[in-house]
Amino acid sequence: VQLVESGGGLVQAGDSLRLSCAHSGRTANHLILAWFRQAPGKEREFVAAIRWIEGDTDYANFAKGRFTISGDNAKNTVYLQMNSLKPEDTAVYYCAARRDYVFVNTQHNYDDWGQGTQVTVSS
Repeated sequence: VQLVESGGGLVQAGDSLRLSCAHSGRTANHLILAWFRQAPGKEREFVAAIRWIEGDTDYANFAKGRFTISGDNAKNTVYLQMNSLKPEDTAVYYCAARRDYVFVNTQHNYDDWGQGTQVTVSS
């Protein structure tokens, strides 16, 4: 699966931003698309995931209530809507794909990755 992220940028605290991840390539019976992020000097961490066919979602605790993951089948695109952004949300955000049904939040369980998009939130 090929993944291309877009939508990052520089915003102020309290603003909203929507990231997009266009995916293409061989389809699978089960496909999970996820967002991870990596801040400078920190490990990459799970943000949210969606089962592409069923539409079920999973979120990291810090993302619940502020971030929403969704998908558009017609555009083969998954989105991450981020609201009430905080400076600590500053990171490179990555899209990842996992050809399985089970939600997992560890990066080594994902098969394919995008190049990442920078999100910077100023205070």
